[in-house]
Amino acid sequence: MDPADITNRFNFHPATTVEKRNAHTDIRQNCMLLAGFLNELLPEGQEKSLAITNLELVMFWSNAALARNNEEEPTR
Repeated sequence: MDPADITNRFNFHPATTVEKRNAHTDIRQNCMLLAGFLNELLPEGQEKSLAITNLELVMFWSNAALARNNEEEPTR
C-alpha cells in the first residue's frame, strides 16, 4: 500500500468549506431520519440492530468520502 494512502486514511480532515460542513450535516441528519424510521417500523431483534449498525457505517463511510476527497466542494 502506498504510504500516502495510509497518511490520507488516518489524518484528520476538517471540513474546509461551508459546503462540506453542510454536506456532513446533511448526511448525519438523513441517516438519523432513516434510523428513526427503521426503529419505529422494525421489530426488536438482531436484524434491527444490524440494520441500525450498518446505517452507522453508511454515515461513517459517507463522511469519510467527503473528508478524504481533495476537491473543495462535494459532488452531488
